[in-house]
Amino acid sequence: MTLERNADYLISLVRELCKLPAETPWLEFKHNNADPQEIGEYLAALSNAAALDGKSNAYLVWGVSDKTHEIVGTTFKPHSAKKGNEELESWLLRLLSPRLHFRFHAFEVDSKPLVLLEIPSAHSKPTTFEGRELIRIGSNKKPLKDFPEQERALWRVFDRTPFEELSAASNLDASEALALLDFPAYFQLLGLPLPTDQSGILSRLQEDGMLRCDAAKRWEITNLGAILFARELQKFKGLARKAVRLIVYEGKGRLKTLREQQGHKGYASGFEGLIDYLSALLPRNEVIGKALRKDVPMYPDLAVRELIANALIHQDFSVSGAGPMVEIFDDRLEITNPGEPLVDVDRFLDSPPRSRNEALASFMRRVGICEERGSGVDKVVSDTELYQLPPPRWERPDGSLRVVLFAHRALKDMDKQERVYACYLHACLRYVLRDPMTNTTLRERFGIDAKNSAMASRIIRDAKEVQVIKPYEEGQSNKNSRYLPYWA
Repeated sequence: MTLERNADYLISLVRELCKLPAETPWLEFKHNNADPQEIGEYLAALSNAAALDGKSNAYLVWGVSDKTHEIVGTTFKPHSAKKGNEELESWLLRLLSPRLHFRFHAFEVDSKPLVLLEIPSAHSKPTTFEGRELIRIGSNKKPLKDFPEQERALWRVFDRTPFEELSAASNLDASEALALLDFPAYFQLLGLPLPTDQSGILSRLQEDGMLRCDAAKRWEITNLGAILFARELQKFKGLARKAVRLIVYEGKGRLKTLREQQGHKGYASGFEGLIDYLSALLPRNEVIGKALRKDVPMYPDLAVRELIANALIHQDFSVSGAGPMVEIFDDRLEITNPGEPLVDVDRFLDSPPRSRNEALASFMRRVGICEERGSGVDKVVSDTELYQLPPPRWERPDGSLRVVLFAHRALKDMDKQERVYACYLHACLRYVLRDPMTNTTLRERFGIDAKNSAMASRIIRDAKEVQVIKPYEEGQSNKNSRYLPYWA
């Protein structure tokens, strides 16, 4: 959202705001009025007004006359203010939805104390305070529902402004912008030579939507540029919680944490480092060949890589306070990202791919971090079958999507539900390969010897009973039976 602001920047900003001929829908001046309820309502109204006017931020300034725009100073001290027994900032944050990364700045101009509240513009949906959607009409706060034209216009803004195009940091000179981005990684991943001059670097990043230049020749870093190539995600306040968390637990539960690491780089520039770090932590199996022993990973490298990439690119960035998380247990690997899936979890293998963040997904595909559109989940299922693992599970806990990869277990150690779900995923995989499942292919999937084909037949029968698969055609002979997923 915004970076740390130094005093010179804040003083310059206030002077520019004071030059405006009148208050705007996204700007309000106050002297000493610090009523918490009114501040909360202004937060929502100004945030929505900024989105409607195409501004990255709105501002509420104490210590400036609203009539003359003269700097008069204020007695308001936000960092010590309270609502009841609760700190003001905490109280405001609790009642706002979504939880904006607003910032109070206290400083002096001409030896007079001022306070500036920097308010991010709304995105994805209107900002509410105590459940009420508000908007600025003239200099007044009004319920958004009472102004249907403005409400429709605001939703049109949300519809046409993807997360990636919003501003992560603004009002930067060229050197400041480039200092925040790992631009050498951008050129390296694309296989391009690094330009020898600053203008060449800026031009290329601008063409790809990582940066943009405003009318005052100042630079903005977009969310796309920051989330992909930030040197330090923590410096972008709205994106700090979107860094990947990696946690290693002792045993099969979350009672004891052995290690926890939070990423700090952008997703593209930091991806290979994340995968290498994770690979070093994951358990390995020792396989004895004819002459040599060798270690093989517990989980397929391609599956782990693809699932983590999917968690990064398909997350819902409007969910504040949550980001992608990778958790390692003794018997499984869990990868979670915020946001409900856009397609039914049972139809991941065959549904046309959809993404909330198409520009992010497109770039990750361009640089080979994830598979081509629609092929990733197929390969995840295929590789878990190749490794003779229990079937991966996709779950939906509390508005998130979680995928679970299980460590190897012999068929005899899998319960009936796991066997049936593995049979269903195998039928889905065979269907998208246009080669229906048979007893033979299922035996290969589970590593069942041909003389024990009755075991595969039993699993097929159980899957048919719960109606997750169906016969390829009615009346087919048992010897040559073929099967489809229930939805085919």
